Amino acid sequence: MEFVHRSVLLSETIESLNIQPDGIYLDGTAGGGGHSAAILQKLRNGKLICVDQDPDAIETLQKRFGSCHNVLIVQSNFSEIPAILSEYNIPTLNGVLLDIGVSSHQLDTAQRGFSYHNDAPLDMRMSQSGMTAAELVNTLPFHRLVYILSVYGEEKYAKNIARAIERERTVRPVTTTLQLAELVKSAYPAAKRHDKHPARKTFQALRIAVNGELDRLSSGLDNAFAALAYGGRLSVITFHSLEDRMVKQRMAKWCTGCTCPKDFPICVCGNTPDAKLVNKKPVEASEQELQENPRSRSAKLRSCEKIKKSELIDVVE
Repeated sequence: MEFVHRSVLLSETIESLNIQPDGIYLDGTAGGGGHSAAILQKLRNGKLICVDQDPDAIETLQKRFGSCHNVLIVQSNFSEIPAILSEYNIPTLNGVLLDIGVSSHQLDTAQRGFSYHNDAPLDMRMSQSGMTAAELVNTLPFHRLVYILSVYGEEKYAKNIARAIERERTVRPVTTTLQLAELVKSAYPAAKRHDKHPARKTFQALRIAVNGELDRLSSGLDNAFAALAYGGRLSVITFHSLEDRMVKQRMAKWCTGCTCPKDFPICVCGNTPDAKLVNKKPVEASEQELQENPRSRSAKLRSCEKIKKSELIDVVE
C-alpha cells in the first residue's frame, strides 16, 4: 500500500522555517514527503535530509525523491540526529521539522494495528521492529498498565481497563485491535461509552509506550536544537497535550534569559536566552483546513529560532 499522508499545517510550517535557498534542512518525520516536497521547492543549492523510521515511508520517499541530487533519505528516528549528521559530515542545520505522532497511512493501513476501527493484529510499531502492543498488554503487570494508560493516555478509567485486560489474558491472549477495543468498552461506565470512542485514549497510550515516543521526543528536541546554526529554526507539530506540553516547556527553557527576582537592580545570574519564538502562541489549523482534513483539528505548530547570546527576545506565553 502506497504511503499516503495529508500534510497538516503545510503552508504555515513552511513559512515558520524561513527557508533559505542555500540552506540545509532536515525533515525528521518525512512520511509520505508532503512537507519535504514543499521544503525542496524552496531550495536552490541547498540540501534536504528526509528521515523516517517506517520502512513504508522510506520506500515512498525513495520513489519520490530518490533521483534528486540534493536529497538524502535516511531510515532512522529523529532522535538520532547527531549520528545522522556525523555520518554525512554535516556540521549544522538551518532548519528542522518534526511532525509528531501517527501518520494517516499508519492509521489507515489496518494490518499495522494502530486503529480500533478495523480488526487486525495488535501491532502499533512505527519502525515495524521491536515489541508489539500485543506483547506489551499480555506481559506487563497491572500497575505498569495503569501507569501507561493514565499517564500516556490521560485515561480516567485506567484501573478498570487494566483489570479487564488482566482478566482477559488469563483466559486467552489479547492479540487483535477489536478484541482490545471491546475490552476497553466493557470497562467504561455505560453512560460514557458514546461520548467518544472509549478505546481512543488506550490506543494512544499503548502506541506511545510501544514506540517510546515521549523519550524520543525529549532527546530529539534537544538534539535538533543543538544541531541548528544561529538563525536556524526548529518547527514542531504536535497532536496531543503531552507532546505539546513538552515542546512548549522546552522552547520556554531555551527562550528564558535572566531569572533574577524582578526587584534586583542588576542581573547577577548571567543567564541569557538561546532562542526566540517565531510565534508567541501555537499555530492551529484554519477553518478551511479543518473542513478538508478533520485530523488537523488537534494539531499545534510551535517554532523557535536559535539566536546568539546578544540578541533580545520575549519569553514564552
